[in-house]
Amino acid sequence: MKAKEIREKNINELEKLLREKRNIAQKLMFDVFVKQINEHRNLRNVKKDIARILTIIGEKKRAEQ
Repeated sequence: MKAKEIREKNINELEKLLREKRNIAQKLMFDVFVKQINEHRNLRNVKKDIARILTIIGEKKRAEQ
């Protein structure tokens, strides 16, 4: 997911998206741990998306103040 796409959403939508991404990351971490999947890139990409979302949420909250 691109940062431009994330910036277009409001804070409530971002928090919902963050919860979804965290659930996906948790499932992927478990799958990697029990060696059900060998592809680690998906987990890396989800973690990067989570970081982008958190960064943009912080920016939006600071802009509101």
